[in-house]
Amino acid sequence: MWRWEAEGVAKAVIVMIHGAMEHHGRYGWLIEKWRISGFHVIMGDLPGQGLTTRSGRGHIDSFDEYINEVEQWVDAAYQFDLPVFLLGHSMGGLIAIRLIQEQKTDLAGVILSSPCLGLVRQTPKMIQFASVILNKVIPGMRISSGITVEMATSNPDVREADQNDSLYIQKVSVRWYRELVSAMKTAFEKIEKTQNVPLLLMQGGDDLIVNKTLVRDWFNKAPLSEQRFKEWPNYYHEIFNEEGREEVFEYAKDFVESQLKAIGYII
Repeated sequence: MWRWEAEGVAKAVIVMIHGAMEHHGRYGWLIEKWRISGFHVIMGDLPGQGLTTRSGRGHIDSFDEYINEVEQWVDAAYQFDLPVFLLGHSMGGLIAIRLIQEQKTDLAGVILSSPCLGLVRQTPKMIQFASVILNKVIPGMRISSGITVEMATSNPDVREADQNDSLYIQKVSVRWYRELVSAMKTAFEKIEKTQNVPLLLMQGGDDLIVNKTLVRDWFNKAPLSEQRFKEWPNYYHEIFNEEGREEVFEYAKDFVESQLKAIGYII
């Protein structure tokens, strides 16, 4: 994991979780925005992604590997003795959800960016059946993710950078796919166990990857006493990479600062 300290006196710590196929290096702009706004940032590469390939690129044995990894990042954030917020994008949002369903955390709030709670493209039943068999026989077999940089964002500059990014994963293992499917299902099955923390969920209106109907369904059923839902019309999946991302950041920052005021923290 890496740490970026705030410019000036820090208000809180933001722990960020990237999505599938990508890595922390794609978040340089967002990290800097938080930092110059007075927030420490902690982030790392998830197992099997970016510079952390101990599980093999695009592979995990269990989704719990992600949860355990992020739990370490949150523990590191506590060392600053400041309020801690968790921000997860896409699969990172799913990891954040599963973390607060399985572990009791001391979080001031959670921000979910187009969380992966269901996919737009449904895998054909024959392939789903085959993946169950292959998961038992050759779980490390690599298959195409089916996700392209053009589906993630409409921002041409980000697309060009991604197309030349050697750390961007194109193939994932059968086990990885089965673990993702299982985690999405579990996020709904254990929804009543979701820790009651303030939540901001932001969703791209023209998301080509995550099924926004399922995202809204999870949000409506989550047993939370304080939650906000914001859909960004015409935005693709990566709302923090769209051309209007400054407005998205300001909305997220407003949520964080409002929570700090609510708990009596001076900012």
